[in-house]
Parts: sequence; structure tokens; C-alpha cells
Amino acid sequence: MNYIPLIGRILFSTIFMYSSIANFSDYYIYEATTKGIPYSYILVPLVGVFELLGGLSILTGFMAKWGAWLIILILLPVTIIMHDFWNIEDPVRHQYILMTFMRNLSIIGAALMISFFGAGPYSFDEYKARL
Repeated sequence: MNYIPLIGRILFSTIFMYSSIANFSDYYIYEATTKGIPYSYILVPLVGVFELLGGLSILTGFMAKWGAWLIILILLPVTIIMHDFWNIEDPVRHQYILMTFMRNLSIIGAALMISFFGAGPYSFDEYKARL
């Protein structure tokens, strides 16, 4: 049973490490530009770097509480600005953006739990605490 937090950290961090790579694509930068994000050619890749750092922190359990807060600080503005379902009139697109918004809220909730409880067993944080 001690492996469950490790498995959870692996599964949870995967989305951030995957999407961090996508933040270097022209498509993501273009999407941010169309939403009116200034300096999107700098900010979007920077978000990708922060996502990678937060994801690796949670994955390894090294300063996982800080990594979770980094993810929260990234996802809050991204969720509100990029997934503004309340501004979408097309019903199909509205539903898709709403589900993406809700998914991000659930990820923020999980990150809040990690920021409170920490990484758990089989992590660098636990190893450091035992020393």
C-alpha cells in the first residue's frame, strides 16, 4: 500500500511533463496570442519550463509541496484565461472548453492536496525527513 502515493505521483506528473513540451509549439503560442496574452512567445515556453519543473518535483518527491504550488500558480491563470467557456457561443465548443476547465479544476484540487500532504513514501522528501 505504500506504493500508492508513488503511483499517484507518477500518473499525476505525466500530464505536466507531456504538456510542457507542447508549450514550445507554435500552435500553443498562437492560441495564447489570440487570447490577448502579451509576450506569448516568451510566456508560453516559460510556462512549459515551470510545468516541467513542477512535474519533475512531484514525480521525484523532491520539494513536492513547492512543485505542487508551482503547478497551482500556473494552472489558475491558464484555466481562467485560456478555458473561458462562458465566452463560447458554439454549443459543441462550449462543452469541450467547459470540460477542459473542469479538468483543470480537478488537477488544481489534486495539487492542493499534494501541497498540504506532501509527496508521501518513496520520495526524496521522505528520505530527507528520515535523516
